[in-house]
Amino acid sequence: MHEEFWQARWTRNEIGFHLREVNPYLQAHWANLQLPAGSEVLVPLCGKSLDMPWLAAQGCRVLGVELAAKAVGDFFAEQGLHATVSSDGGLQRHEAEGIALLQGDFFALVPAQAAGCSGYYDRAALIALPPEMRRRYVAHLQTLLPSGCRGLLVTLDYPQEQMDGPPFAVSDAEVHALYGEGWQIELLGEYEVRDKNWRFVERGLSRLHERVYRLTRR
Repeated sequence: MHEEFWQARWTRNEIGFHLREVNPYLQAHWANLQLPAGSEVLVPLCGKSLDMPWLAAQGCRVLGVELAAKAVGDFFAEQGLHATVSSDGGLQRHEAEGIALLQGDFFALVPAQAAGCSGYYDRAALIALPPEMRRRYVAHLQTLLPSGCRGLLVTLDYPQEQMDGPPFAVSDAEVHALYGEGWQIELLGEYEVRDKNWRFVERGLSRLHERVYRLTRR
């Protein structure tokens, strides 16, 4: 799950993880965060997600972080936006109409770059990472996001032995183990979605749960 893996996936257009619609859990639960208008929202491993224009339409400023240059270029092209490009630390900043994407390694992001973020959204970052990188990812998040930051986390959970990731299975117990020290955790919803996802049925999964959490940085 290192740089070469994800760069190759984007180069070959193997992006089954990309949703061609706004995530319904985002639409249903975002208001639960009660963020003020104009809040900046960090979206790690954002790809070219349609969730970002939706967040911008709600009055948020979006700060996405994405490794693959192709994903960043495709996002602005598909949205019909002309981005200004500048260097931002060790990353390249692409920005247009309230959406800024930092292209490069998420782990190169420094606290000053995310200091203005009072919101956080993760639909595809945590579940894209194997266990050791999930621990590193959450630890890095805790260095970046200020106290009081509120986030929405969406996870998948299934018997990991029945399918290789990504996306990886992340249990409720693991969410609490990873985030429990630095965040207040509230489960907003749990859904059995196996029969709605033919790709996972074909791969032999006996169950598939999606969970949505509200996280508040301590």
